[in-house]
Order: sequence, then C-alpha cells, then structure tokens
Amino acid sequence: MAKPEIATPPRHIRGTTFADTSHSPSLAELVGYERAADVIDFCFIANPYYPTPEMVEALQASLPTLIKCYPSSNPATTQRALAEVLDVDPDDLIVGNGATELIVLINEVLVDRIAVPVPTFGEYIEKLRDPASAGLFVLDRERRYQLDLSEYLAWVRERDLKALVVVNPGNPTGQLFSRNEMIEFLEEARDMDLVIVDESFIDFAGEPSPSLLPVADRFRNLLIVRSLSKHYGVPGLRLGFCYSRNREMIEKLRRLVPTWHLNILAEYFLSLLPGTEAAYRDSLERVTADVIRLEADLSTISGISVYPTGSNFVLFRIEGEMTAAELQASLLLDHLMYVRDCSNKVGMDDRHVRVASRGRLSDARLVKALRALLG
Repeated sequence: MAKPEIATPPRHIRGTTFADTSHSPSLAELVGYERAADVIDFCFIANPYYPTPEMVEALQASLPTLIKCYPSSNPATTQRALAEVLDVDPDDLIVGNGATELIVLINEVLVDRIAVPVPTFGEYIEKLRDPASAGLFVLDRERRYQLDLSEYLAWVRERDLKALVVVNPGNPTGQLFSRNEMIEFLEEARDMDLVIVDESFIDFAGEPSPSLLPVADRFRNLLIVRSLSKHYGVPGLRLGFCYSRNREMIEKLRRLVPTWHLNILAEYFLSLLPGTEAAYRDSLERVTADVIRLEADLSTISGISVYPTGSNFVLFRIEGEMTAAELQASLLLDHLMYVRDCSNKVGMDDRHVRVASRGRLSDARLVKALRALLG
C-alpha cells in the first residue's frame, strides 16, 4: 500500500497568537483553515473514535436546515437529552457552551475566594472576578506535580478559604483519583461552602468510571463540571455541563445562563446521543488501549521523563536543552504535528509537553518524530 503524500510543512506560522492566549491557538489560527486538516492535532484533547460515521452523516445531511434555525430558547430541551444519557435528573443539570462558559458563570455567581492547585486548567484562575482572590496551592515538580488531597485541604483551612477546586483526572498531569479517594476527600471537606470537581476527562479513566455523579446526592457542597467536547470528540461544537444535587446552587447559576447560548449544531448533536451508548463505550475502550501504548512507547525515549496518566493524554518533561516551545515549533514545521507546550501553565516550567492520543498510527508517527528530535 502506497504511503500517503505529506503536505509541504507550513513555514509561515502565525507565531504572535501564542502570546495572545494563555491556552493554545487553534490550528486554524496557526496555519489557516485550508491547512489545518494536514496537521495531526495532539494538542487539543478529543476522542478520535467518536462520533460515529452515522452521526456525522446525520449532521451533514441536516446542516442546510439547521443553520437556518434558531436553537431552543428552553434550556430544558438540552437538559433532557443529556440527562437521558447520564441517567440523572435533568433539573440538576446545566448544559453550557463548553465547560469554560460554565466556569466563568460559577466564578461570577458562587466564588469570592477559592483555592486552586497549580498547574491546572487556567480558566479557574483567569476568569475570577479578581484573579488575586485565588489561593494558589503550588504543586512540587520534584514530586511530579502530584496533588495530595489531605495536604491540600489542610492548606485551604489554614488560609480560611471556603471554596476549592479539584480536577480529576488532573490537567495537564493526568493524575487520577479513584472514586473512593474522592469520596473520602469530600467527607473531610464537608465544612467547605463549595467543592468544584472538574471531571472533564473522567470517561477516559477506564471502566468502571470513577465519576462522582452517582454519589453527588451525598454532598450538598459538590458541583461537578465536565466538558463533553473531549469525550464525544466534538470540540468545535462547544459542549459542557455542570451538575449538583444542590438545587439552590444550580438555580443561582441557571438564572444567568443566556438565552440561545448553545448553537443549533450542538443542540442537534445532543439529540443524537441516546441510542449510541454501545458505540461510545467501544470508542472509550479503544482510546484507553491506545493511550496505554502511547505512554509505554514515550517511556522508551531517553530524552524525556513521562508522567503516569489516567486520561487520554500524556505529560512529559524534556530533560535536555530544548524547550517545550522549541519542540512544539519543530514538530509543527517539520512533521506537521501540533503538541501542547505547557510553559504558560501557572506553576510549570518551560520543559513540559502534553500530547493527546490520536489513534495508534498517528501516535506511532509522533513517537518516531520525538525519538528523532530527543532520543
């Protein structure tokens, strides 16, 4: 079988976009819409095996009609569709235009001062009304940025903070806590006014899922935040939700959710989810197997230190002279691969790179390129 042609590497990268965001520029920003399909995206985390071809075909067939329609002005419509899949009460859900929209809303409505372990997802700091109100629990690189929940809670109490965040699995570390570990932590943290648990990667943690959804009724201070874009492989549609059995907390948030905040494509996609559970679970099994292989293969490269992961991505540290930004640029320009430079993560140095699994063949190409550059 003939090898596919590799497009000419994009030599004119829009480099200033990296300074304009604390996240990562999209491929379209970097190389243009017309070139984005030529690059393997290991930066933005998404399930490569879902949605199913039938779901994509349904979206394509409905597109001419959908783009002429308003989405529903009634949030209960999307809540019911998602609640059926999650097996929860729709009144305990808020569906958002990505998890980031909900994080902004949470910080605006529920948070004055909050504890945040760093490095982590930057929105929990940057979107506070006053970023200085965040108590930053800085994780130790010598301990591989691993979060000790008991130490963290003691630190929170010492500073008289009443709200805190835990991301499980951690981003960018991939550190995973079991459901029992999280339940034990929540029992200890009952004196907190608000405990945000971000489970944006939890479905990639293997079966059975360690999500707290089934036990949320035991903790009135618990608010679960989750991205749907990553698990369902549709980051461009922008979908996420928050969930709590504390109805008062949910209603405070719901009052400020804008009308028509979801686009019609995202709303239609949610309507396709019921009935695809088997295909979705199969996709997660494939991702889990792929990332185990990716982590093992990365560990054979002598120039990096690989962090254990409980998600569909792997974090590693470059141990040589090359920086993460330099490696990112080399991979993009010379290999048509885009990885996450974690230098702009608060609390992390300039040698860390995060890579999401993109399937066995693509992952193998990445490992080969990294071995050539670093091994």
